[in-house]
This record gives sequence, structure tokens and C-alpha cells, in this order.
Amino acid sequence: MSRSKESAAAVVADASQRRAKREGQSRDMSLGAAGHQKPGQPGRVGARAGEAGQEATSDEAALARHDQTSWGADDLLGQALARENVGRAWKRVKANRGSAGVDGRTVQDTAEYLKSAWPDIRQRLLDGSYKPEPVRRVGLPKPGGGTRELGIPTVTDRLIQQALLQVLQPLIDPTFSAHSYGFRPGRSAHQAVLAAQAHVQAGFRTVVDVDLEKFFDRVNHDILMDRLAKRIADKRVLRLIRRYLQAGILKDGVCIERHEGTPQGGPLSPLLANVLLDEVDRELERRGHRFVRYADDCNVYVRSRRAGERVLQALRGCYAKLALKINESKTAVGPVWRRKFLGYCFWAAPRGEVRRAVAAQALERLRERIRQLTRRTRGRSLDQIAHDLRDYVPGWKAYFRLAQTPGVLRGLDEWLRHRLRAIQLKQWRRGPTIYRELRRLGANGEVAKRVAANSRRWWRNSAMELNRTLTIAYFDQLGVPRFS
Repeated sequence: MSRSKESAAAVVADASQRRAKREGQSRDMSLGAAGHQKPGQPGRVGARAGEAGQEATSDEAALARHDQTSWGADDLLGQALARENVGRAWKRVKANRGSAGVDGRTVQDTAEYLKSAWPDIRQRLLDGSYKPEPVRRVGLPKPGGGTRELGIPTVTDRLIQQALLQVLQPLIDPTFSAHSYGFRPGRSAHQAVLAAQAHVQAGFRTVVDVDLEKFFDRVNHDILMDRLAKRIADKRVLRLIRRYLQAGILKDGVCIERHEGTPQGGPLSPLLANVLLDEVDRELERRGHRFVRYADDCNVYVRSRRAGERVLQALRGCYAKLALKINESKTAVGPVWRRKFLGYCFWAAPRGEVRRAVAAQALERLRERIRQLTRRTRGRSLDQIAHDLRDYVPGWKAYFRLAQTPGVLRGLDEWLRHRLRAIQLKQWRRGPTIYRELRRLGANGEVAKRVAANSRRWWRNSAMELNRTLTIAYFDQLGVPRFS
């Protein structure tokens, strides 16, 4: 059977059969190895914008490099549509459990649809007649106000983009600057923060903090395609990428043509962004600057404000050549201590050591989220609240694990326990109930009496003698996560 005739059943059957064997099942599944996808923050980074995950990418990259030896760099589309590559792409798409696109098909619905539709889709991809569906526009609120616009492709288009990404990333990613950390295999936001800290520790205490105005909405298609053509020889892949860039946007039932931008939400978007911004990275390297870039967030570290102003003026010119505009209201040159980067900030410890801390804005967002989860009017038991906290706090703690401020984290623990004690008092409510429950938990009679006598003063009571009864061990037993 020729590659152009491969069916979706054949593409995905292998993975399903292997899964069935692992689970001890004997049923034969016709849609299989077509795979798993997820994009990111706390809160989500998040969340993440690409779908070539770091763990999976190493294997996929190695396989793609092996395929390129036999296929050739001028047949990248053939490599992308190869059976094994599409199988890995489907696993990624399926794992990501993304929402439906404009066609309304979920991942499960698309699996059934591709059983019969994939041979025709594959043939149209190969002969150049395939046209992507419009993306579904979704707005997400930004932490600092405003809305981040996402474009959700159909599951079928996410599968095709993921298959392309798995072939293109091993070819293109090694050409990027070593100072770029966003959405790249084996690189992370934590590495970017550590690199920034090293520059500050080396004495570069002034930062040029650059913010681009609606970057993903302003990407010039012609400029991006010109940069891609210097890296990709397969004209069919270039034509398909341009069609994805020009796919319309469906908003409020109306399809809008798109002449610029690469919407966040598709697997290819982060790679395309890095291709475009790599030109700025190379210019900064040529000038010998110390900098760190994560996606469209770029910080350049210099020794003086005057040097920073010169760098910023040069960056305006670099971005203008790419038809990109700096957001002047958010861009600044100033002391590194007053700026944040990827949710972190830096502070000067004794003996000249530069240390990391959670930025004030990130701490305030955390406190607001904890307030929402621990409102006394929610009508949830402490067990239920502890469960909600376990869903949120570990992820936040994992992202901010680089913070070198144990006192701040201990303070968060104390504040959280204070709120939980107030909730417990409110739920016991009446003085006799408070007295009875405190005695049951081992409080002496005098303490129980004093707390019960102020039964309506939940917040004040929860910070005093109640600490001796509702102890740290009590909350540990409930499963309340700690920040410190």
C-alpha cells in the first residue's frame, strides 16, 4: 500500500493494540497510534503554548533525525505524514485533551472521523489542495488586566501541526540562540531565571525590560515566511504553513480573514515565534550584550542606565524591521531590583549575593486565589477546602521552587492556617459547640472557655489561643499543603 493511501485505521491501530495488550484486553481497535498533546503557570505558563513536550520531544527528535537521513530534507512533508510520526503526534494531541475547534469535534469524535477521512486528508496534504479550517477565537483574562486571545484549531489541524512540529523542531531548534529559553526542548523558564540571575550577579544591575505589543497578533506573514524559507527546503511544507497562518478566525459566528499574526493555541505557534525573534537574538549577540529571552519576553542586562537607553533604541530598530512594535507603557530601563521576570524578582543579600524571590505581583495573585478557595461563605468543610488547596498549591510551589525567601513562604503558611482556623470557628458557630469541640481536640477548660466566650470573633480568635489546639500537625493531618 502506498503512503498516500495509508488509512487512519492503520496509522492509529498500533498504539491501541499495544495499549490493549498492556491492559490485558483482546479487542482490536481500529484507531490507534495517533497521540497526546498539552501547551505555559503557574496557572498556569502555564499555561504552555506548544505541544512538543520536553520529555517526549527528545525521543521524537531522535526519530525525526533518523527519518531525515532516509527521506531527505526536501521531503519534510513526507516525513511529517509518515505513519510512525503521525502516531506520535496523535498521542500528544490526545494527551492534551484540548477543546473542540470550529467543527465541534472533540478528540474522541475526531478519532472516529479520521478512521474514514484520513486517507483523503493525507492525499490532499501531499498534493497541496488541503485547506485548514478557521480557528476558534477564545479570550482569556490576563493577570494584569486585558485579554489574551487564543486561536483554537480543530483537532485534525492540531494533529497535522503537531506532526509538522515533530519533524521541523529537530531541524530548526539547534539553529536558535543559546539565550532563548521559551518553548524549546530541554529548556525551561527556571533556566531562564537562573541565567538572568547570573548576569545580575556578574554586576549587570540595570535591565532593559522589553514588552512587545500584541506580538502573536502582529506577526507579519511575509517576513516570517521569508525567515522560514531560509531554514526549510520543502516548498510543500512552506505552502502549508502559510495556509495555517492565513486560516480565518471564527468569532461570534463570523469568520474573519487574517492577514497577520499567528494565534496562540496551535502547536506550531511557539516554533514560528522563535524563528522570527531569533533575528533579534543574533543582533544582540553580535553586539556582545548579556540577555535572556523567553518567548516574547526579553531582558537585556547592562551596567548603566545610559547603556540601557542605547540598547532600547537599537531594539526599537530591530523590531521595526520585523514589523513588530514595542509596548512603550510596559517597556522600561531601570534597576533590576524593581523589575520582574517570569514571575520572579531579584534582591541583594549580604556580602553582595544576588538571590531570587517571588515577585510582588505573583504573590498578590496567589493570595487572591487562596482567598477565593478559603472564603468562609463557601459552605465547604475543612476536608473539602484542603482538597481544593492540594489541587492548586503544589503547582504554584513547583513553579516558584527557585525562590530563596524561606521567611516569605513561612509567612504564607501562617496566613493560610490563620484563615483555616477562622473557617473552623465559623462552622462550629455557637459558643457551646466551640467549647465541646475544643475539649474533644484536647484543649484545657480555661482556653476552651475563653475562645467560646468570643464565638463571633472568628478572625481574632483564630490568631490567639486556638493555635495551641488547631496546631500545624492538625492541618498536616487534614492534608493542607505547605508553602515552606
